[in-house]
Amino acid sequence: MDEKTKKELKEALEIMEEIIDDRTVPRNIRKAVTDALEKVDKRNITAVDCSMAIYILDDISNDINIPSYTRTSIWTAISRLEAVKERIKEIE
Repeated sequence: MDEKTKKELKEALEIMEEIIDDRTVPRNIRKAVTDALEKVDKRNITAVDCSMAIYILDDISNDINIPSYTRTSIWTAISRLEAVKERIKEIE
């Protein structure tokens, strides 16, 4: 994985960790973000891992109880993960 890809992944992970640590975010949303984080927070991630995390985040971003700033953060994390996924697919 190249440096740009690592940077994008690190940014996505940091965003997800911030959401998990934010106690104003509903518990079910924090749980879903935790599940997504577990998919991509490992040494050798694949495009499928990224896709699974993106799916989880996209699904939860439609929750009506989610604060708007959290939704924006989730969309940013999805964008970073999409970039990582595309770069991984180029390598595979």
